[in-house]
Amino acid sequence: MTEEKDASQRFRDAAAQQGLTVEVVTMAESTRTAAEAAAACGCGVAQIVKSLVFRGATSAAPYLLLVSGANRVDEAGVAAAIGEALVRPDADDVRSVTGYAIGGIPPLGHAEPLKTFMDADLLAHDRVWAAAGTPNSVFPVAPQRLATAAGATVISVT
Repeated sequence: MTEEKDASQRFRDAAAQQGLTVEVVTMAESTRTAAEAAAACGCGVAQIVKSLVFRGATSAAPYLLLVSGANRVDEAGVAAAIGEALVRPDADDVRSVTGYAIGGIPPLGHAEPLKTFMDADLLAHDRVWAAAGTPNSVFPVAPQRLATAAGATVISVT
């Protein structure tokens, strides 16, 4: 099994363990960025879920933010909601924590448990699209189902 197929299958298995049945769609084009994913999925950028990993500045605990593709994270505001300042880890740290490369990080099923927070703006949509383990695989999901499966706390990120 190739590394890419393995990553996608690990995500499918993790989703199933959380009671989330997913239909993974492998795109011919990249879905690495929110704009690329929106074009490939035929939806608005706001319907794309960006999986962003941060670390607590004090605790070094990893945090996952599930953010609308249309939004930029207000790090100070999110830090207030989480309870500590945030720092961005490097790509190697992100891969170590999640088990996935940047651009393909799914919203659940990571190498380490991640306290997860979800952008409240995602709940405005009937369906959103998130990465499914590789830079060209995605899956559609109702955002409330995603929040439940990921164990996410819904917050404002902007």
